[in-house]
Amino acid sequence: MTTDSSINRSRRTRRSLRLALLSDTHELHRELDVPDADILIHCGDFTMFSRSMNSVADFNQWLGELPHRHKIVVTGNHEFFLEADPKKRSLLTNAIILVNEETEVEGLTIWGSPVTPLYGGAFGLNSANDRRRLYDQIKPGTDILITHGPPFGILDRAWSSNINAGCLELMEP
Repeated sequence: MTTDSSINRSRRTRRSLRLALLSDTHELHRELDVPDADILIHCGDFTMFSRSMNSVADFNQWLGELPHRHKIVVTGNHEFFLEADPKKRSLLTNAIILVNEETEVEGLTIWGSPVTPLYGGAFGLNSANDRRRLYDQIKPGTDILITHGPPFGILDRAWSSNINAGCLELMEP
């Protein structure tokens, strides 16, 4: 039987992992100096409105060139091609793609979603109830939650704006 104290001890003795976090590179990924890490996480918008499948192929090739042991990509509101045809996710062979789902990496449960509230791009969910139902799927104990759209009030202001555009439902318990 596992006790709470043995779980806490286990978590304290878990080896350190370094994460490299990227987002909104919009086809400029080759211009980045990506830090070394165990896990690379891209939080969406690696294309510029999915205008070119060549840019998707280049992004995938670039991911394959990086030294990170694990690469995780959550799509964003610019990745129309993945919303319109989920089979095209297979174009990204050098990363784990998360679209409202979880994976386990290095003993961590990671859940990722491209959803953005009140936005006309890909993967938008305008209904608060729809977002609640989606986020209810996140299991308690999830170690890392990756979203393209930020939670309300946390780095959610558009450039030169005082309007919070983040998702209130991400802040709910």
